[in-house]
Amino acid sequence: MEIKTDFLVIGSGIAGLSFALTAAEHGSVAIVTKREKSESATVYAQGGIASVFSVKDSFEAHIKDTLQAGGGLCHEDVVEVMIKEGPERIRELVSLGARFTMRENREGVEFDLGIEGGHSSRRIVHASDITGREIERALIEAADKNPNITFYERHIAIDLITHAKFFGKNGNRCYGAYALDNTTKEIHTFIAKATVLATGGAGKVYLYTSNPDVATGDGIAAAYRAGATISNMEFIQFHPTCLYNPAAKSFLISEAVRGEGGILRLKDGTAFMTSYHPMADLAPRDIVARAIDTEMKKSGDDCVFLDITHKGAGFVKERFPNIYEKCLSFGFDMAAQGFMARTGLPPIHCLKGL
Repeated sequence: MEIKTDFLVIGSGIAGLSFALTAAEHGSVAIVTKREKSESATVYAQGGIASVFSVKDSFEAHIKDTLQAGGGLCHEDVVEVMIKEGPERIRELVSLGARFTMRENREGVEFDLGIEGGHSSRRIVHASDITGREIERALIEAADKNPNITFYERHIAIDLITHAKFFGKNGNRCYGAYALDNTTKEIHTFIAKATVLATGGAGKVYLYTSNPDVATGDGIAAAYRAGATISNMEFIQFHPTCLYNPAAKSFLISEAVRGEGGILRLKDGTAFMTSYHPMADLAPRDIVARAIDTEMKKSGDDCVFLDITHKGAGFVKERFPNIYEKCLSFGFDMAAQGFMARTGLPPIHCLKGL
């Protein structure tokens, strides 16, 4: 079957859906996604989105934090654009129906801002502890209502159709893509005036990762085969904390847990992050991940422990309801079981290895 459209979007996460909603103002859009339209890395994000909304914060401070966390490798002009346009992008998500956690103050209602590693101020806009799921829900609902957008679920993009492949001549134009319908096992041809790859990364090439099973780098490989220059592939993010349980499949434990006071400890209760960075448990992710890995190698232990019991059960259950219930399903009460527990492993553990 040949499907013609103005815009072909491969991937249905926050990037693909955001582009599709904008492009739909200018023509027809086909969204190809390898599983259900809601299945993407976006839906698994818990913590939130960093953006300047507090009067105690500033774009300059956010830029400084980002450049420091980037270890001198960031493109400063890109950082500046992303940070300065951040608040407007958050407002767009709100206009599309995303419901972020709010709180009341004397002036009215404002975003309940959290803090995460590498940040010097509270600037994390979140929807409880299921931020990605809420954003994905809002974007899909908006896309479903748009008559110019059509989803093709359970379609796996196989390869891009380029000038060189199609005509056997040099050229860099892309005409669309071939995709396998995983239900009928037929290959369909998608012809488009513009093709956008929004397929995410390749984190699932690693055994231990918080990335979902769909993050297999298909789009990167297709781009490479089409002649695109691939760079920075060594920058695969390892989230520092996942639930260490054989049945949990590396369930992500949000960085917001440390942002709200969670302390990384060895099995004897020693808090070790103060030895690695002035920001201790709120150090940038790469530093925290390496510190955990180093401590596990030094001790020979299979994990380290994350303790937030000092915040009290009420706070933990209200701030992290999804994480709390998920841990509880594996037999861990993260509000009560801290590093002092002796009759069973405490609830939150790191990756077994990097």
